[in-house]
Amino acid sequence: MSVSDTKSLKLPIRVPFWAQIIIGLLLGVALGWIARSADVSWLVTTLDKIGGIFIGLLKLAVAPLVFFAILVSITNLRKVNNAARLASRTLLWFMITSLIAVAIGITIGLVTNPGSGTGLTPADGAAPENRGSWLDFLTGIIPTDVITPFTELNVLQIVFMAAVAGIAALQLGEKAQPILTLSESVLELLQKALWWVIRLAPLGTVGLIGNAIATYGWDLIGKYATFTADIYIGCAIVLFLVYPVLLATVAKANPLQFFKGAWPAIQLAFVSRSSVGTMPVTQRVTERLGVPKEYASFAVPFGATTKMDGCAAIYPAIAAIFVAQIFDVQLGVGDYLLIAFVSVVGSAATAGLTGATVMLTLTLSTLGLPMEGVGLLLAIDPILDMIRTATNVAGQALVPVLVSAREGILDRDAYDKAGGGSPLEDKRVPVPA
Repeated sequence: MSVSDTKSLKLPIRVPFWAQIIIGLLLGVALGWIARSADVSWLVTTLDKIGGIFIGLLKLAVAPLVFFAILVSITNLRKVNNAARLASRTLLWFMITSLIAVAIGITIGLVTNPGSGTGLTPADGAAPENRGSWLDFLTGIIPTDVITPFTELNVLQIVFMAAVAGIAALQLGEKAQPILTLSESVLELLQKALWWVIRLAPLGTVGLIGNAIATYGWDLIGKYATFTADIYIGCAIVLFLVYPVLLATVAKANPLQFFKGAWPAIQLAFVSRSSVGTMPVTQRVTERLGVPKEYASFAVPFGATTKMDGCAAIYPAIAAIFVAQIFDVQLGVGDYLLIAFVSVVGSAATAGLTGATVMLTLTLSTLGLPMEGVGLLLAIDPILDMIRTATNVAGQALVPVLVSAREGILDRDAYDKAGGGSPLEDKRVPVPA
């Protein structure tokens, strides 16, 4: 073959990353339906293994990623003007959006009565092995040693150690520079390795969605129809109504551009069900939306472990009402205020991992509701966790945009140019190969 013939050859069409995810989603639904309807046990096992391996690879990097991301993000604040102001504004908007989300969750729960007509009884529930309480939450922040939090994946304790190390490094100044240089290098190494895992997301999507359909089917969703619809509707309202309104009024920014830029992270969060696992993508898209890198490197890791509008606001609010109705417990105004308080203060207990059981048990224990109510919701949890995590991650990208816009540090040109596709393919934001 001549050189001219070689040049004339056309490369195969490159499928965008977002399209690969969609294809994986559709293929997973199809294979899951086939596996369940035809009772193909080997296909169910295969889908389970594929999804499990993908989540396992994500979790493999969680502990060191959280530690070094939080440590580096805190020390990066020294490079930002008005760092204390930015940090306080970030926390404030975390709280504001959480309050809005929990108010929406409570309203939906009161209007729809998700626990009525389900046919479920208290006998259908079972108390969880692990439960959250305020005492456990407060005492559980401080680890007894530096190894166990990493081996048992206690993200809250890892965040605590990283925060202490970061603040200490800031106090030491130049003496801590060798440690900071090493930490930044390790973080880049972890992120590069995690990007390789993220590239497997389309395949992981096939396994995760397929296994969910094959295992739970539509019958289970039908039994929890009102509750499932409530969670999805509540998250959709926050995602596509509250967030756009905040962008348009607070940031004076085009909401459509935000979703164009942030969609890869939202999409991956829906599939992976892990805010921490999605964190590298969330940070990339946040930077692509014009948020300064130094500030984004603080706000996104901080948000990935504490900002949970889906898991810690909408879900526990509706779930508490659901459980109260199943067990025939009347909730009053004070109880709803407690739900809001727990959602704002206790959201760090979810720690960015898949599932929100700890947050739910914390809410139920605070209200004095039976812990057996958790058992009623465990079966449907994976289906709910998809939209919850997508909402979490959208909020984790939203708040840095709001704060940057209010503080006048948002790159408006970059924001207006943020388009669809994946940060893996974005030429403006370098991505590890």
